[in-house]
Amino acid sequence: MSDAGRKDFATKAKEELVPDSTKSTQDKVKETVTDTGDRVARGFQTDDSKGGAQETFDKAQRASDNNAHGGASNSIGDKVKNALGMNN
Repeated sequence: MSDAGRKDFATKAKEELVPDSTKSTQDKVKETVTDTGDRVARGFQTDDSKGGAQETFDKAQRASDNNAHGGASNSIGDKVKNALGMNN
């Protein structure tokens, strides 16, 4: 279960399991926007004030963001372009 105001774990899992190639542009943009909102919410709440599952998930996601996705080095605009397949 996710903390209040955060994207639900089931929704996150479903988005990850569905291949991007089968998603509409609208779905990709929606996911990018909601993921960005969730990351912002993650940053405003300290880890020690989160539930155990949320804290663990957030730590893993931060590591993934920093290692695999460019972390803070990618702007939100770059992330939207990537979601739309426009960074070629």
